This record gives sequence, structure tokens and C-alpha cells, in this order.
Amino acid sequence: MATKSEKNNASTMSDTEEADIQRRPSSPSSSCVSLKSNQSKDPPHNFRNEGTPTQERRSSSPLSSCVSMKSDQSKDPPHNFRNEEAPAQERRPNSPLSSCVSFKSDQSKDPPHNFSGKESTQESCVSMKSNQSKDPPHNFREKNIPKTKRRPGSPRTSSVSMKSDQSKDPPHNFRNEEFPAQERRPSSPRPSGVSMKSDQSKDPPHNFRNKDSPAKERKRPGSSRPSCLSMKSDQSKDPPHNFRDELPTEEQCASMERRQSKDDDLNSKDRSGSIKMGSPEKMEPNLQNFTDQQSFKKTPDLCRIFSDLENKIIVFIKHELERFRKILTKENTKYYEKLTDDWCSAKEGALNLALHFLKKMKHDNIADALETNELVVIRQCELKSNMKNKYTRIFEGIAQKGGSTLLNKIYTDLYITEGVKTKDESELKKIEAASKNQETIEEPIQCNDMFEALSEEDKPIRTVMTQGIAGIGKSVSAQKFILEWANGNKNQRIKFIFPLPFRELNLKEGKHSLMDILNQFFPETKGLRFREKYKVMFVFDGLDECRLPLNFKKNEHCADETQKASLDVLLTNLIKGNLLPSALIWITTRPAAASMIPAEFIDRVTEVRGFNDKQKDEYFRKKISDQDLAIKIIDHIKESRSLHIMCHIPVFCWISATVLEQLLKGTQNEDTPKTLTQMYTRFLIYQTVQKNQKSGEQTASDVPWDKEGILALGKLAFQHLEKNNLIFYSEDLRECGIEISETSVYSGVCTQETGMFLGTVYSFVHLSIQEFIAALYAYVCLNNDKKNVFSHQNTSQENGNETIVSLLKTAVDKALESDKGHLDLFLRFLLGLSLETNQVLIRGLLTQTGSSSDSNKEIVQYIKDKFGENPSPERSINLFYCLNELNERSLVQEMQKQMKDGTLSMSELSPAQWSALVFVLLTSEEELEVFDLKKFIGSDECLKKLLPVVETAKIALLNDCKLTETSFKALVKPLSSESSKLIKLDLSDNALQDSGLKLLSAGLSSKNCKLEELSINNCGLTEESCQDMARVFSLEHSMLKSLELSKNNLQDSGVQRLAAGLEKQQVKIKNLRLCDCSITEQGCAALVSALKFNYSSHLTELDLSENKIGVAGVEKLSVIFKNYSCKLEKLMLSYCHIAGEGYAALASALKSNSSSHLIELDLRGNDPGDTGVKELTVLVDDPSCKLKTLRLLKCSDAEEAYKFLTESVRTNPLLERKLDLRSETLDDSRVKQLSALLADSHCRLLELRLNSGLTEESCAALVSALCLNPSHLRTLDLSTNKVGKSGAEMLGTLLENPNCQLQNLGLSNCSITKEGCAAVASAVEKNPSHLKELDLSGNKIEGSGLDQISALLKNTHCILDTLRLSYCHIAGEGYAALASALKSNPSSHLRELDLRGNHPGDTGVKELTVLVDDTSCKLKILRLLKSSDAEEACDSLTQLLKINPLLQTELDLKGKIQGDTKVKQLSLLLEDSHCRLQKLGLSDCSITGNGYAALASALKSNSSHLTELDLRGNDPGDTGVQKLTDVVDDPKYKLKTLRLLKSDDAVGAHAFLFECLKKEPLVLTELNLSKKKLGSTELKQLSALLVDSHCKLKTLRLNECDLTEKSCEHLAKVLSSKDSKLTELDLSNNHLGDPGVKELSTALRNSHCKLETLRLSECRVGEEGYAALASDLKSNNSSVLKELDLRGNDPGDKGVELIRSTSSKYKSRKIR
Repeated sequence: MATKSEKNNASTMSDTEEADIQRRPSSPSSSCVSLKSNQSKDPPHNFRNEGTPTQERRSSSPLSSCVSMKSDQSKDPPHNFRNEEAPAQERRPNSPLSSCVSFKSDQSKDPPHNFSGKESTQESCVSMKSNQSKDPPHNFREKNIPKTKRRPGSPRTSSVSMKSDQSKDPPHNFRNEEFPAQERRPSSPRPSGVSMKSDQSKDPPHNFRNKDSPAKERKRPGSSRPSCLSMKSDQSKDPPHNFRDELPTEEQCASMERRQSKDDDLNSKDRSGSIKMGSPEKMEPNLQNFTDQQSFKKTPDLCRIFSDLENKIIVFIKHELERFRKILTKENTKYYEKLTDDWCSAKEGALNLALHFLKKMKHDNIADALETNELVVIRQCELKSNMKNKYTRIFEGIAQKGGSTLLNKIYTDLYITEGVKTKDESELKKIEAASKNQETIEEPIQCNDMFEALSEEDKPIRTVMTQGIAGIGKSVSAQKFILEWANGNKNQRIKFIFPLPFRELNLKEGKHSLMDILNQFFPETKGLRFREKYKVMFVFDGLDECRLPLNFKKNEHCADETQKASLDVLLTNLIKGNLLPSALIWITTRPAAASMIPAEFIDRVTEVRGFNDKQKDEYFRKKISDQDLAIKIIDHIKESRSLHIMCHIPVFCWISATVLEQLLKGTQNEDTPKTLTQMYTRFLIYQTVQKNQKSGEQTASDVPWDKEGILALGKLAFQHLEKNNLIFYSEDLRECGIEISETSVYSGVCTQETGMFLGTVYSFVHLSIQEFIAALYAYVCLNNDKKNVFSHQNTSQENGNETIVSLLKTAVDKALESDKGHLDLFLRFLLGLSLETNQVLIRGLLTQTGSSSDSNKEIVQYIKDKFGENPSPERSINLFYCLNELNERSLVQEMQKQMKDGTLSMSELSPAQWSALVFVLLTSEEELEVFDLKKFIGSDECLKKLLPVVETAKIALLNDCKLTETSFKALVKPLSSESSKLIKLDLSDNALQDSGLKLLSAGLSSKNCKLEELSINNCGLTEESCQDMARVFSLEHSMLKSLELSKNNLQDSGVQRLAAGLEKQQVKIKNLRLCDCSITEQGCAALVSALKFNYSSHLTELDLSENKIGVAGVEKLSVIFKNYSCKLEKLMLSYCHIAGEGYAALASALKSNSSSHLIELDLRGNDPGDTGVKELTVLVDDPSCKLKTLRLLKCSDAEEAYKFLTESVRTNPLLERKLDLRSETLDDSRVKQLSALLADSHCRLLELRLNSGLTEESCAALVSALCLNPSHLRTLDLSTNKVGKSGAEMLGTLLENPNCQLQNLGLSNCSITKEGCAAVASAVEKNPSHLKELDLSGNKIEGSGLDQISALLKNTHCILDTLRLSYCHIAGEGYAALASALKSNPSSHLRELDLRGNHPGDTGVKELTVLVDDTSCKLKILRLLKSSDAEEACDSLTQLLKINPLLQTELDLKGKIQGDTKVKQLSLLLEDSHCRLQKLGLSDCSITGNGYAALASALKSNSSHLTELDLRGNDPGDTGVQKLTDVVDDPKYKLKTLRLLKSDDAVGAHAFLFECLKKEPLVLTELNLSKKKLGSTELKQLSALLVDSHCKLKTLRLNECDLTEKSCEHLAKVLSSKDSKLTELDLSNNHLGDPGVKELSTALRNSHCKLETLRLSECRVGEEGYAALASDLKSNNSSVLKELDLRGNDPGDKGVELIRSTSSKYKSRKIR
């Protein structure tokens, strides 16, 4: 890229050059040498005449040597074109060819001047680097060059380049190829400067001057100037005319072009940068005096003027035509685009001419293509011109007549950073966010680099959203960007920039195409068609003012810029990239409106932070011309923190400059503002004074207040502040009583802007001014009218009853209710105005002044109470500032407490919150003790933001925060600062590395560094860092006392370097941690040597944990404990591969030196052997030994378990060998702790029993821990815990371990599946030499699990003697497999086998029983039955029957067992799956209802095989029959036959009744057989049933059944039986007569009769029958008969009386 000086050389000549041209004589050839080309060295050797002596020169060559050198010799100055130094005789004659050498470009400069003033017959076209660095091409126009025109040998060498393309022989003459080499064409009147690489390496262009001559005859006459055109270089145009000479003669006209000066060249520029065709002042000094046409006639130079004009027009047109051609052929036209905008109309005219003639020539396609491409250049030129006119000047704050300033003069770079879309928050928070130490925050982004991707970004940036609070400079940044583009300084890849403010777009109604919109806003774009190659940019300013919905989800798709749609649709499609996808989009907005555009459509979010501290100073120095006054203003601003914070806003800087410039340069003694309220009050005073055009030095007492105007303006400000509006319209002003014609009166605080569509729009200069005016309005209304502005909806409040406290409380509440915080600054202003000190300034607006101290206290307390309501962080921080306005500072302590509690760090803070947090922390009166970066966000960015806090804190915890070298470099400042209080710094777990430590050591080495503790664990350090650290802590002024270097690869060499530093007496290190640093015994030896050498060593704590120092290393360390000068108090040697010998060495050393200072010894993770723990424990218990803390357990969980066991169980698990926790309830956390203890090598338990319902996860953790320490445990009982499949598999791993010594393993009811069981059995089979007892009961181990167990039993090495497999879902095949395995292994040690609760099948029991009886088999105990009762029943029956009941299918126990107890035992036996009984007789066994229930329950068991049961002669009770019949009726049970009735008659009756009733009669208590004809047989059978114990009938109705006397006899027997349960008998309507009644009455006499109701109506009973009944009833005093029905009979004379006599005795008896 050419430098600026080179570009100037290309377009204009210096005055020195011009003078030189005028001095020297005309040269026969021009010199086109560029001082940057390769000919700036000594000319190279003449390779063609190399053998010729130096004094011999070649004859003049007809052609120049155009070879370019690129060698280092191209630095010597170019040839002396003036021939000043060379002797006259050495000056070569005129050359027939010119020398048109270009040093870098392709001759892209104007053709050089003809220095000789003579015609040249030949030229030298040598280029030092360009494409003309070859031999010049043949002269195709003049074939015969006379030899006389060939120049003689040159006294100078030919500067041939060895690298360029022309460093070869010149190319062939393709037109005259047949001519001999010696034949040359005559000298051409114009040179041919064709480059072999440029586009002119083809045929030379046509001679436009001799266009009409035939091709063969088109030979121009000798030219006085050479033609050095290259088709690619910038010299591929005709050389410009020489405007310097006087009016040319006719002969001179031919060489007019040669004699033109560069000053008159088309491409030369004047001082303003515009292109000049010639200088009128130099060319025609008298031309400006012409005033009328007559004077022109008398002008002698008019001919020459028009001749020059003609030449200029010709040159311009040729220039444009050449450019048009290059545009169409897509060649480089960059040079042509340098023309300034004052040529736009001329260029457009040239284009119109070209288009006109092209169309006349029928080349419409060329015309269309040219118009499309060239129109872009012209329109761009016009747009840039308009943009410059619009944006060159800026109005600061307010727009006053003549008040604009050049943007470039006043512009100060703003602080713009990469940001994120933030949530809605207060603009005030944004003000505070950027106010502190911006130089320590993110890398700033330059305004002109807004669309430049960062180095790590691959995706190009299309859409940028720039956020910032009102007045921060977003619009000015955009204006600066556009102006730089329009001036051609930056971003020239962008063809067009279209600024479209939302303020003007809002009310654009109807449907339009994008091109319509652009044409309306930018008329210069008419006729343009955007193409992909043209980069276009849209600047949408003020998204927060947008009133369009911007519906990105629902708006229709639009991809055509000519398609008409609503403005909302066009904008959303443009932003999404559907419309003009290559266009760049820049959107500016206040943060609250950022969410209007979804994040996925934004490629970069930036934030304008305003001025940093340096930029603030720069602004004031630029703004205030008096630099002394500027310094005074800067100093005053810095004295007030609140003012200094606000000054990062450019508008506030303007306000401050406006106010302070008047106050500080004046003579009045008024106080300068120190708070925001005072500053804005002063600003309002200044504007009021300015409005009245009075002196700016008036005091507050005589301000000419316009009370009515101020209140009207305040009303406008307040009402729209409540609505969060920033812009107003004419109707808004009228509503508040402000006349449109008088708006200029208020121009000091508000401004107006006229848009294209909206008319005039009004706004305050800045949002803060609106907030202040609104607060002033609120306070004045309250003060003067007792009116609360917040109560505008309640007319009752307007009666003058409001107080200042009520107003302030309402304002506080309103501000807290605002999610966006738009009332925060308003509240601060309002509180500030309530102070009496501030009321002095506005007393002209108030009817009364002064404030009550009680009111002040009340509002302070009210604000403090609001903190109890937990407001958001933003609101809390603003309340802090509110109290500051009230001169109340106690809230600082409350805020500090919230910081300590972490209430402001629960979520990620926004940038505003970060800055506010820094401010609060820095201004807190309470000293900050600990700064923990993890409470916020662990990152470089966060640390940079909070770095000032680090400097004020005593402890900085920056560990594990993903910090990089950027942070380490930044930490140098707080470390080396004189004001730093930092004494502890933790940088552990960050990528510090050696390079980072070198950076950090600059701060650590500072004399100002007060650091006492440094932690840099796990920071990627090596031995190289040890040298730096040793140098740091061995410095005389170093305060470092604690150094942690753990988990760095320091190795022994690194420790040796540290030890060298520790030997120095001035070292203050007390604590040195070198955990996991790859140290061996050699490193230990170095440390011991250093401690011995430095007898004054302060080292009291040494950590060498996790290093492989071994026993040898410990033995070396033990030596230092024998040294009486050793001050070591704590020694950490955990995980150091120390064995029992090491423990012994330490114990011996400590015993030998009773004065040893060691109080704590850490040996966790080592192997103590059998006696190591005991030896050291003895020392701890020894009162003469200082060792009090012995750490042996690896982790805190193990220590917790140890504590729990020692306190709760009263046992020391490290010394005890048995631990039974079956009575303890252990939750998962406790089991986790216990697991950690069991995994520790210091735990040497032999027996562990746990039975507490552990989860599968806990069991897995426990087993995993045992796998880590397997060599001690002998018994493990995990029964009733959810070991599960995973736990069983881990147990298998434990059992496979050759170090495992486990003998007894209890896993009953552990949810182990067959896979888990197989894993355990397989592991035991692989390592069978230890396990003797295995309990897998209660686990489902069927199938593969049992197969693996059987395989284990077959293993001759298996020593298992007890195997419990109860309730394991083992079937007959399993029994057979077990029996087979035991049979196949006579040497099996199995003595006891438990198979209870399984299903043996038909033969399983028999097969195993045979083994028990076999004397050669060791199996002696076979457990099959579930319960002891079942076993007792089995044993009892075996003794009773002399057979094994488990092997029987039929069993008759009639009368052999008695009572329910025996039946219950028998029921349990029946319930067991091993009992195979199918028929069972239990008649006459005295079984009652309980026995029946037990049997029913057993029969319902799926294991019962019983199909037939005999219970005759037993008493079922009330429910016994029902329970058993339910079993019979249920098809899922096997019982099918149930025998209950003793006699056949009863059975017959049962069958008869079942047939009649279709249900079981034995369960009935009431039977109605009325009207059934019952003969004697049926009644007999029924009577037999009624007296059976299984019959439960209580009511029997036999009405109209044709019963006879014989029937009464059967019934009497039933009623007299003790087994009868009848209480009610109805025999009505039967012909019983007196004989039948007499039979019945005999039963009434029986004491067993239970009859309570007897119905004998219509039974033909006579007086005799009545007498019998009466007699029998009287004779049975125990009769329970309560009702006797004799209706329809004939009692005779005495029958009734007799019967009634029985009722008189039994008054309750009812006689009918």
C-alpha cells in the first residue's frame, strides 16, 4: 500500500520540483524514475556488453533497456537527469526513447515532465519493479527508425533487474518478426511504454488522434513528449497538457500536451483535497478583472484560454472513457476513484455522453452495464457530499444559532466495549457502571472498527447493536463513523451508508419498498440497483424511540428490495438478513429497548461507556480554551465523586463545563456545586439568565425566574417521565401550557428537531435534565401549593394537606416499584432539593424555604426500612445514593453487610451492577477484609472490573477462576501499589505457568508489596519458577511468610533451588507447602540441609504430601527432629509411600527429643503396618510429648466416621478388630463416612456387621471401600441391605482379590439377582481358599446363579461348610443340581445346607434327604421348613407315625391329634412347599374355629398340594365352614373335597337342601321350607343335619309342609339336642293335633332346648295340647321361649287360661 507521501507524489508536484523544471534545459527524454522502485540502487552491470572495458561504451541503442533490478543496489540515487554533476563530455546525447521507469506501481503516476524541453526520438522505459521492468516493446507504429535517431552509447550503465520479467531479452516484435534484428523501425513520435505484465502487454491502443487514417498509415509525427502508457498502470492515460506555457503557436499546439505542468494535471489536488484542472490565479491573473463581455473581446489571451479549455475537456473525456473501459473489463480503477465530490456533475455529464453515443451505436448492452456500474460511483460521490455537509458540524447539548462546532475539533474518543444484551435496568446504573477505572475493564473497540471481527472470530459481523444510556454518545459515534466514511478515511469497502433514525421512521405509514424509502430519504439513490458486490450499510439510530412492533416471528418474508410492504416488515426482514443479506446493520439503543430485537439476529453487542478518566480531562481541555480554567474545572470535578462519575457522560461534561466555566472565571463568591442537585440547579440558573440575555455572573438571589414557564416545563418533564417518554410533540407541549412559538425560550434545557415525517419533535437535552426539571416541579408544587404530584388522580389530595415527607415517601415507593429504575435519579434530585442548603439556589421559585430536621430524620429512617423489604440490587444501590444526597452515610455499613452475606452475588451481575458494586466497596467506611472473586464471576473480565477492590482488600481469593496472563499482569499494579493493603493472595488452580509467574514476580518483588501469604497451587509451574520464587522471598524487604506451591511439577531440582533461598538468614517463610510436586528423597535431603544450615529459619510448617519420598525420605526428615534448633511444628507427609519402618523412624526421633516442637503430624494414606498406629498413638497419649494431633485417616468422611464410632459406639476402630453396627441406624451419609474409614489403610477391622436397610448406592460405596483395603476383614455381614446386582459384582471383585481374606459373607435379603449371585459364586470359585460361610438367602438366584453355585460345590478346593439358600426361588431342578454336585464331590466340606422357602418338586426333598442319611457325605443339617412350628409338627408326626411326613402324600390323623394348637402347627407344615400331602383326615380332633381358620389359610397358600380334607366331628365355629367352603369354591386352590357331616342322613339333607337352594346350606342361619311337602324320610334327614356341629341354622320355617305326629317326634329330638342351634321354629298350618304338640312340648321341657319362638297357628291344637304345653313350660324354669303363637287353634275352656298362666310367670313371654 502506498504511503501518503507517495500518493501526493502521484497527483501533484512539489514547489522544488517545479523550480527545478524551470531551471534545467529541455531533455530529449523524460525521466520516470520512482524513488521507491528497484532503480533506487546502483545500476546493474550491462550484461550484454560485459566484456567491454569500462571506458568502452556501447553505441546508442535504438531501443531502451527496460529491465528491472530488484537487487540491493537499487538504493543508490537515480540518474542525474539534469546532468549537473557529470562533465559535459560525459553527458549522453538525446535519447530517441524516453526512460519511463516506475519503481513500484505499474506506472500508476502521472507521466513525468519533459525536463529537456526538446523532442525525444526514443525513450527509455525502464521500470525498477513494475511490469515495465522488461525491455520496451517494439515500436509498432514506426517500423524504420533511422540510425541517426539511435542514441550513441550511454555513459551510464543500464539498470537491469535480475528478478523482474524484463530481466530477459526483450520480447519479439510480432509485427516485424521477419525483419532482421539490425532493422529497427524509425523513431516514434510517441513512446511505447508497454509492460509485459500489465494490460498493455497486448497490442497498443488505437491512436485516437489519427483515427481516420488507415491502420498502415497511422503513423504519428515525432512527438515532443513520450507516451509511457501501461494498460494496467495509472499512466495508461494520455499525459496531461502543459498549462504553464503562454498561448501556443500553431507549431506548439502539437506539443501542448507535453508542456503541461503537473500543477494543472487533472489528478492534482488543492489544499482542501479537491481536484483542480488548473489554477486560475497562476494561469490568468487578469481574468478575474473581467466584468463584461466587451472586456473579453479585448482579452489577448482568450484564444489561449479556450485552447487550454479544449485541451482540459479532451483530457477529462479521455480520462473518463478510459475509466469506463476499465470498469467494463473489470480492471483496477482505484486510482480514478480518488476524485473529489466537486467533479460529480462533470463525471455524470461524461457518463451521459457515453451512454448517449453507445446507444446511438446500437451498443445498448454495454450502455446498460456501464450505467449500472458507473452510476454507483456518482451516487456515492453525491451521498458522501451530502453526508459531509450534514455531519461535519455538531451541536453540543442545545442547538443555538451559530452554536455548532466542527465534529473533528470537539470529538473525543468514547469508551466502547464488547458487551451483552442486558436486562431492563436503570439508566442511572449504567452511569455508575462506566464511571470507575474504565482503563482496567475490557479492551476498547474503536468506533471505526465496529464491524471488524476479533481475531478469534470466524463469522463475519453483519449486525451490530450498540447500547448506551441517553446522552452517552451513541448517535455521535454513528455520526463520526459516517463522517470518516464520507471523507474517504475509513471503511471504504462500504459503498453506501444510509442513516435512518427511528424517530423519523416511526410514523411512516402505508406500504413501500425498501428502494422507495431510500429514494425518499436519499434522493441521490434514485436509479440505483443494489448488487451483492456493493457493500451497503444501514444505521438505525434510537431503537428505544421506535414505535413499530418489530414482529420478527409473524411478519411475512420479504427478500426483494423493490417489493412493497409495511415499514415493520421491511425492517424485520432487513435485520434478519432476508432483505439485502450482504448489507451491514448498525442499531443504537438504550439498554431498556435492546430486547426488541431477538439475540439470534445480532452478531455483536457493544456498549458505549462514555468517557474514561483520561477522556474526561481531554474533553475539558478541548472545550475550555483557557487551559488554566480547564485545569481548575477538572480539579473541582475530581473533588466530588458523584460529579466525577456523571462526567463519563459527554452531555454532563458539557453541562459541567457550561456551569463551572461561568462560576470559576467569575468574581462572585458563590459556592461551586459539589453535588448533582447543585450542578443541575446551577445549570438551570445559567440557562434562565441566558434566556434573559443578562450577565452570566448573577447570583442566585437575583435570578429572573420565569416561574410559570418553569412549572409548565416541569409538568411536561414529570408527566412524560412517569410514562418513560423522552420525545414530545406539539400537542404534548400545548397540554402543559407551553406555546409552540415560545419553545425557543426554553432552548437551554430542551431542543427541537424537524424530521421528514413527524414534523417537529421536542426533547430535553439529556434525560437527567428532564429528571431534574421533573423533581424541581414536584418540589415546587409541594412547597407552594401543598400538592403531591403523584396524587394527580385523587382530587381530594389537592386541597393543600400534603407534606414534604409524604411526597418523599411516595417518591421512594414509586422509584422502588419501577423495574427499569426510570425514577432513580429523579428521586435523588428530589431528596437533594429538600435540603435547606439547596433551597437557597431556587428560593425565587419557592413561597417558603427551610426544612424540618425531624422530616429529614423521618425520610432517612423510611429509606433504611425499605432495605428490609429486600429490593433488587439496583434499587438498593440507588437508595444508598439517595441517603448520600441527604448527607446520611450510615447505609454504607448496611450495604457492606449485604456484600458479606452475598445477597448481591446470587446471580450474574450486569455491567452496571459490577461498577456499582465496585463503587460501594471502595467507598465503604468498613475495611474490606476478604475479597472472593468466586462470589461474583471467576474470569479475567470480572477481575479487571473489580481490580480496584483487590487493592483495598487484605485477602484476595482468586483461586479456580480461569484466570490467564492478562490477569496476572494486571495484578502487578495492586501488588506494587503503595496504598495496597493486600497481605494474602490465592491464585491456585489458574493457568499461571512460568511465564505468568514472571509477570507476577514484578509485583511481588516491589518494595511496596505487603503480601504475606501466596498460594499458587496447581498453576502449571516448573522448576524454572522456583528460581523466581526463591529470588522473591529471599529479598530483604520481602514480607512473604507463607508459600504454597503444591501440585506443580517442581521436582527435586526445583526444591533444591527453593532450598538455596531458604538458607538465607533474611528469609521469613514460616509455611511452605510442596504437596504433589514430584519430590523424592533427594528433595527431602535438600530441605533438611537448608534447615540445618539456617539455624534461624522461621519455618514452622512443611507440607510434602503426595510425593514419593518413601521410607528413605522419612528417615532423612526424621533427623531434623533430633535438631534442637528446628522449629517445625507441623509436618504433612500424607500419601508419601511410607511403610511401617517410616512410622517407627518418626516415633523414635520424637521420643529421642522431648523438646521437639512438633505438635501435628499427618501420615494419611500411608501403610502403618501392624504396629505403626499404636507406636504413634502412644506418643499422642504421652503428656511429655508435644505431639497432640495425629492425622491418619485420608479424608474428613473417615474422620467423621471415626468420631462417630468413638463417641457413639465407644470403640476405637483403628485399634479394635470387631465392629457390630446392626443395632445402629445408618443413613447414606453415615455409610459414606464409614466406607471412607474402611478404605483407609489405617483401619484393620476383622469383623464388620451391618444390618440397617442400606440403599444400593450405600452398599456399593461400602463394598468399593473394602476393595481398597481388602487384606484384613474376615467377616462381613450385609444382610437385609440392598446390595443389588452392582454391589454383588463389586463383592465379586473383592472376593477375587488375592489379598482378600474374607471367611464369612452374609448377603441374605440383599436384592441380589441371579447375575449377582453368579458373580459372587464365580469369584469364590476363582479364590476358594478362604470363604467358609456364605449366606445368599432371600435373593432370587434361580437359573444361572444356582448353576454357578453348583459348580462351586463341585470344586475340590472349595472349603465352604455352610451354605444358606432359603427363599431363593429354587425349583426341583435346583435341588437335583445341588444333590448332584454334592454327590460328585465326596471331599466337599459342606456341612449345612439351608433351602427353606424353595420349591423342591416331587423328588427334591427325597434326593437331598438321601444325602443326609449317607454316612459318606458330610452334609448333616438340611433345613427345609420355613418355621419352627412346622419343624415341630414334622418331628411330632415322624415320632407318632414313624414315617417322614415330607415324603408322604396321604395322611389320616383321625383322633390322633387334639386341639387347635396341633392343627396350627400342621397348617404351617401344609403351607410349606416341601410338604407334598394331597389327602388329610382330621375327623374328631377337637378342632374349633381357630383351627379351621389356620387350615383355610394354609390351604390358600400356593405351596399347599392338599386336594381332600376330612374334618367331621369337629366344631367349625361361626365362620369355619364358610372359610373352608370358600377355598373349595375357588378354582385357584387345589382343595376339591371337604368332608364335614358325620351321618349319611345329614349328607342326604345337605344334598337335598343344596339342590333346592342352590347354595351351601351349612353356612345358613335361616331356612324356609314352607309349602314343601316333607315326608318322614326327608324330615329325618333334615333332623340329622340340624344336630350336626357344622349346621348353623337358627331359624326354620316349615309352614304348610304336611307334617305329622311322626315329624314332631324328629323335631323334638332336634330341639332336645345340645348340638342344635335352633331358636325359632315355625310349624303353622300343619295338622299336628294334640299328639304332635305333646311330642314337641317334651322338647320344651329339656334344658338343652334353645327355642325362643314357636309358631303353631292353625295346627288343630286342642285343650289337651294347650295343657301339655303349659305343663312343660312351667316345669322348665330355664326355658328361653319368648313367643308362642297358637292362633287358629281350639283351646277349649281352660286352654287359654293355662297358657296365660305361664305368661304371668314370665311377663316377657308373648302368647298369641
